Amino acid sequence: MGDKIALESRYGATNYAPLPVVLSRGEGVWLWDEDGRRYLDMLSAYSAVSFGYGHPKLVRVLAEQAQRLAVTSRAFHSDTLGPFLQKLCELTGMDRALPMSTGAEAVETAIKCSRKWAYTVKKVPDGMAEIVCAYGNFHGRTSTIVGFSSEAQYKQHFGPFCDGFRSIPFGDARALEAAITPNTAAFLVEPIQGEAGIVLPPEGYLTQCARICRERNVLLIVDEVQTGLGRTGRFLACEHEGVKPDGITLGKALGGGLLPVSAFVAREEVMGVFRPGDHGSTFGGNALGAAVGRAALDVLVEENLAARAAAMGDYLLKRLRSISSPIVADVRGKGLLVGVELVASVPARGFVETLLKHGVLSKDTHGTVARFAPPLVITRDEIDWGVQQIREALREYGPVYERAA
Repeated sequence: MGDKIALESRYGATNYAPLPVVLSRGEGVWLWDEDGRRYLDMLSAYSAVSFGYGHPKLVRVLAEQAQRLAVTSRAFHSDTLGPFLQKLCELTGMDRALPMSTGAEAVETAIKCSRKWAYTVKKVPDGMAEIVCAYGNFHGRTSTIVGFSSEAQYKQHFGPFCDGFRSIPFGDARALEAAITPNTAAFLVEPIQGEAGIVLPPEGYLTQCARICRERNVLLIVDEVQTGLGRTGRFLACEHEGVKPDGITLGKALGGGLLPVSAFVAREEVMGVFRPGDHGSTFGGNALGAAVGRAALDVLVEENLAARAAAMGDYLLKRLRSISSPIVADVRGKGLLVGVELVASVPARGFVETLLKHGVLSKDTHGTVARFAPPLVITRDEIDWGVQQIREALREYGPVYERAA
C-alpha cells in the first residue's frame, strides 16, 4: 500500500488529502483494498456511484457501446444522444437538455444560459445581469464558481473573480426577496447543501423561493448534481416540495458511476436562447456517455431506487439517531444523504480515519461533519453492519448508549 501512496504523493498535485487506503476492486456497496480487506462504501463518490459498483446492466451497456462507437464530436449526430435527451427531459419534466461532462460544467452552462436569458428575454442592460446564490454553496471548482463561494480556501490566491453574483443566507426566503433587483437573472441554489455539511433548509423554503422568483421574473435554477437522481428519496430533491424550477443541473450519478456525464435541463423559453456556436463541449453528449446515461436513468426507474433511498434513508437515520455518544452533536439528512455532526473538540477527519479502521469509508466535510451517502442499492443488513461499525468507532471516543425508542 505504501508504495502506491508514495507514487501519488511524488507525482500527483497535492490538491487532495486522501485517507490512507488503496482501493483496487468494487462490487455493489463494497470496496476492497489491494490487500484484500473489505470496506462498506458510505460515500459513493459524492453520489456518483449511486447504483453501486459493477452494476451488470450499466457495465454491459458501457462495454457494448464502447466497442461500437464512443466519441466522435457534436459536429455530427449519434444514434444514442437523442434517446438519452428524451429520457432525461421526460423524467425531469423539462423541455430541453444540454449535455456536458462534469457537474461544474453543468453549472457553468446554467450561468451562461441564465445571463443570456436575462439580456435577450428579460431585457436586462448588457453587462448588468446578476445571479443570486447562497452562503455555504458548493457548485464546483471553476474560477467563476469559486468566485462566489463563501469558503475562504476555495478562493484564496485564485482571483480576480467574475462580478455579477450576490450571496444571501441559505434557508432565508426573505433574504432572497430583498436581494432581487431589476437586473437579477436567476437564483442558483442547492435543495440541500451537501459540502456545507448536509444542511437542510426550513420546510417550505424552496416553495417560497419558487413563488418569489416567479413573481419577480427571476429564474429558479436548482443544483441537483449531488441531490438529484434518487439520492434524497425522490427523483429530484425539489420534488419533496412539489417545486418545478426553470432549470436543473445534474451530474454525478447520471454517468452510472462509470463515466463523467452531466447536463443542464430547462424550460423551452430558457434553453431556447442558445444558438449554434454559443456553447459546447468536446466530450459533452458523446455516444458512449449518452448510452450509459440513458441506461442509468432506466436502472433508476426500473429498480425504483428513489423509493428505496427514502426507505433505507429513514432506516439509516433511525439507526444513527438511536446511538447516544458524547461526541455526536447532531444527525440530519434526507433519504440516503446523511450528516453526523461532531462536537467541535473532535475533528471529523480523525473520526473518518477511525471509521476506516472499522471497515467503513466516509468523508469529513467542514471540519465537524462525517458524511454518510451509500449507494442507493444498499440493504438493511448492510446498513446494520455499517451502523455497528460506526458504533464501535464512536466507542473509541467515549461511552456509547442506545437511546430509548
